[in-house]
Amino acid sequence: MGTEAMRLAIALLHYPVLNRAGETVTTAVTNLDVHDLARSALTYGVERFYVVTPVAEQRRLVNELLDHWCRGFGARYNPDRRRALELVEPVATLDEALGDYAGRTGRAVTPLLTGAGRRDGRPLRDLRRELQRRPHMLLFGTGSGLAPELFERGWPVVEPIEGTTDYNHLSVRAASAILLDRLVAGCRNDSQDIQRNDKASA
Repeated sequence: MGTEAMRLAIALLHYPVLNRAGETVTTAVTNLDVHDLARSALTYGVERFYVVTPVAEQRRLVNELLDHWCRGFGARYNPDRRRALELVEPVATLDEALGDYAGRTGRAVTPLLTGAGRRDGRPLRDLRRELQRRPHMLLFGTGSGLAPELFERGWPVVEPIEGTTDYNHLSVRAASAILLDRLVAGCRNDSQDIQRNDKASA
C-alpha cells in the first residue's frame, strides 16, 4: 500500500503542556507556529492541523488569522498560504480534535505522542507501517512539551529526534517538520524498497 492511503492529522497542543519548572500550564498560540506547521502539513499530505487551546480568546485570534488568509485579502495576496491555512482547525480540547478527525475519516484515530526526552518511543519504521493501516494524529506540545498525563493514556510514543550533539532543544516548528519528513517521506521510501525487492525476486 502506498502513501496515498495514509490518513494523518497533526495537533499542536497549548494545554496540557509543561513550563520550564515542570508545571502543567496553558501556553499562548503564536502566529508563526500556526503558519509554519500548516505549511509543513500541506507539504507532507497531512489532512488536518488542529490548534488545541482551552482559551476562547486564543481560538478567536486563530479564527481571525484564518479569516484574513483564507477568505480575506491574504487569500488573494498569497494563494499558496491560503491552501496551507485551510487545513487549520482551532479546538478547545484534544478529545475534540480526535473526535472531529474520527468523524472525517470514519474510523477510530490513534494518537502519536512526541517528546524530546522520552526513552519509550517506538521506532519510526514500525510506526510507518501502522500509518498505512489506520488514521493517526501526531501530537506536538508547546512550552516544554506535552504534560505527563497524556503519556498515561496508553498511546504510542514516537522515538525522539536525535542530533549529533547532546543539545536537544529544537523548536516545535523544526521538530514537526523533521518528524513529518521521516514518517511520511519514509513511508514512500519503504514502499519503493518493497517494490524493488518484489521486482528483484520475480
